[in-house]
Amino acid sequence: MDSPVAQSIDYYRERLSSHLPWDEQLEQALQLAWHAKKPEKCRPRALDAVIKLVEFQVDKNTILATLVSDMGLKDSLPDEEIKSGFGEEVLNLARGIVTLNSMQDCNEHSFRTPQQAEKLRRLLMAIIKDVRVMLIKLCYRSSRLQLLKHCSYEERRCVAKETLDIYAPLANRLGIGKLKWEMEDLSFRALEPLTFKRIANLLEERREEREQFIEAFTQELGDLIHQSEIEGKVSGRVKHIVSIWRKMQRKKLEFHQLFDVRAVRVLVNSVADCYAVLGIVHTNWHSIPDEFDDYIANPKDNGYQSLHTAVMAEGGKVVEVQIRTFEMHEKSEFGVASHWRYKEGVSLDQRMEKSIAVMRDLLSGSEESATDALSGFSTELSTDRVYVFTPQGQVVDLPAGATPLDFAYSIHSAVGHRCRGAKVNGRIVNLTYKLSTGERVEILTAKEGAPSRDWMNKNLGFLKSASNRAKVRNWYNQLDFEQNVLDGKNLYERELVKFNYHDVNLAELIGHFKRKDDDQFFADIGRGLITGAQIIGHLQYLLDEKAEDPFKKVKKSGKSQKRNKDDIVIQGVGNLLTQFAKCCKPLPGDSVIGFITKGSGVTIHKQDCKNILSLPEEQKTRLVEVEWGSGSGSLFQAEITITAYDRNGLLRDISSVLANEKINLLGINSNSNVDEQMVYSKLNVEVDSVDQLVLVIDRLAQVPNVLTVNRTH
Repeated sequence: MDSPVAQSIDYYRERLSSHLPWDEQLEQALQLAWHAKKPEKCRPRALDAVIKLVEFQVDKNTILATLVSDMGLKDSLPDEEIKSGFGEEVLNLARGIVTLNSMQDCNEHSFRTPQQAEKLRRLLMAIIKDVRVMLIKLCYRSSRLQLLKHCSYEERRCVAKETLDIYAPLANRLGIGKLKWEMEDLSFRALEPLTFKRIANLLEERREEREQFIEAFTQELGDLIHQSEIEGKVSGRVKHIVSIWRKMQRKKLEFHQLFDVRAVRVLVNSVADCYAVLGIVHTNWHSIPDEFDDYIANPKDNGYQSLHTAVMAEGGKVVEVQIRTFEMHEKSEFGVASHWRYKEGVSLDQRMEKSIAVMRDLLSGSEESATDALSGFSTELSTDRVYVFTPQGQVVDLPAGATPLDFAYSIHSAVGHRCRGAKVNGRIVNLTYKLSTGERVEILTAKEGAPSRDWMNKNLGFLKSASNRAKVRNWYNQLDFEQNVLDGKNLYERELVKFNYHDVNLAELIGHFKRKDDDQFFADIGRGLITGAQIIGHLQYLLDEKAEDPFKKVKKSGKSQKRNKDDIVIQGVGNLLTQFAKCCKPLPGDSVIGFITKGSGVTIHKQDCKNILSLPEEQKTRLVEVEWGSGSGSLFQAEITITAYDRNGLLRDISSVLANEKINLLGINSNSNVDEQMVYSKLNVEVDSVDQLVLVIDRLAQVPNVLTVNRTH
């Protein structure tokens, strides 16, 4: 099972040229890999992996990418050189290989449980952008196992266990039997050398001789089936050492009690043919009592169907024979009852199942089907999950868009509550940073701490998960009532100032939210049960309900409606020119009123605009009721004022927030007070609604050194 020691570059050239027409690109890549910096003895070279790939009849670009992905070339072969010499496809493949090979080295903590092992397998599948990368990685891993004798005891055991838990199951799911049994046997030899040697000796023959025996048996059985005019396919396999040992452990049997060390599978067209082949087997070989199972008449719980029997062949050697239809085999291999699920006993999500199906198509199909599989692979693997590492190497499964704070709460609520910062791949990041698959996350905590109320605000982007925001809310629910009242008052007043609301009828607001008094109202704000967005939204509604407002005197009945180009519905008038008042700059979502001007059409104001409320009595007859239409995608101007402590990069950070939220900045006017080290800025921006304005104000308030952010009326 050990890889051959090549004495010269000619060995590799000969092996590769027997598979592909030789050309300058292959020669160049081979030369690069041959002269690459040699790794330590227990690490494989690209040359080791590429020899294994030849057996799978892979394409030229896969070979090229493997050769230039040698870790010894990592610092000496830039991406630009790979792209110019071999093409963008080879570069992308090589990048994927280097990414997988550069992941944290073996760590037993990362696959301590079956659930962790499954998460790590899903992470590997999510990282790759091309199916061929996984096949190359498996070849690298098999080559590494062959070098374990050069590694330390701890590394041998860790690499072997990681292979059994992570990589061998992936090879099994992909239907790559040769790599699967090779990796399992090599891993088992490293973990249990004495048991491995004992079972190997019990087999009393070398693998090559056993394979020759199976080949002779399948040939004889195939001839008998053909003579009976049954169309079928007979294939054989010799059970490898790990499989034998597992069965001995599972069934508590000694080696001589096993009846399926050698196995043959027969595939036919119909159920009737299955039983006909069974008759042929029992007629020509002596069957072993109690070793017959009819899973066709009595399928397993997972839907698996097949006939199993064991017979005594030449020399007293027992052979297990499985007989099934092609359809049953297809279902067993690719459907609900697939063999890997039966063996591993784990579930698989649909995205990973699709990606595995694509890989199988690539490995077993024609060149045309492989191209189709590759073209659709990125779409198949699009996912709404990200997989990241803890510092100990465990995998955490999070929703796409999750932040370090989501990660902290997924570890434990106490970790989330005490979180004060985070590192991603060793670099300090904001708590609103969006995590990507494969990143390593470390949470910085305080000995004693509390969550911030801002974490409950979805607009601020601290927590993607609603359940995690609920954890923060529950924490505040446990606070003393008096503290919640005090915090709630502060939040309430901050929202009013932020959006320039004055003379608010608190009793009316409390009644709407159905609280018994102002203390309960403020306490529930403090607990997060009433949000700032809910308060602002209802204040807009209250403006419409105030009977004393002058525009309420405008009659509604019997009047037509006309929608103009700005999507404002004007009641009682024709298609008039409209414009938005510069004094209050209304936005979709604001309560609005129209004022018919002399010669300039209708000017749209906010209902609480000071100019409207102070209109002389004789001009109130020129008010007309208007409302926002169904939406036209128009943009509207709004003015925001910011007060902040001055520092380098402040305006850059403010501009970054606007750019990230796709807000168009029309103008900015800033004044600094050098003595106080303060800066006062007015921003003129374009937004599509009040909701978008609320979001951007919340985000700007999080910029370091910013004290207040308000909408200017």
